Amino acid sequence: MRLHGTLMKSGRVWLAEVPDLDAMTQGKNRDDALRMIKAWVRDILGRQDLPILVEPESKGDGFTLTCPEAGPMVALLLRRKREAAGLSLAEVAVRLGAKSRNAYARYEQGQAVPTLEKLDQLLTAIEPDHGGFLLTCG
Repeated sequence: MRLHGTLMKSGRVWLAEVPDLDAMTQGKNRDDALRMIKAWVRDILGRQDLPILVEPESKGDGFTLTCPEAGPMVALLLRRKREAAGLSLAEVAVRLGAKSRNAYARYEQGQAVPTLEKLDQLLTAIEPDHGGFLLTCG
């Protein structure tokens, strides 16, 4: 899975932000900020072994955060989006038309990895006007 992030200087520190994860870290320099965003993902998932690659884009202040294990990253994306929307697992399940919250929860818990089409449906249930997310699987 690949997510887009932005690097920006704020005073004497550099900030690394991944909007789709509602994540922001800071570092003394660009490289430090990128190391910190990688550590943030691993820490929040409790997976220090998770293979994550953070690469600055060749132009501008963007970067990509890539993880070959889509399951944990999809679970994190769904959980962060749901929490930001102030929804419970049950509320998202209702929006999906599911009979049980477990139908949605299994994706958020990383027990199942949705197809891109299903991921779009899940994200639409959380944010009906999300307009699409800039992510790819790989």
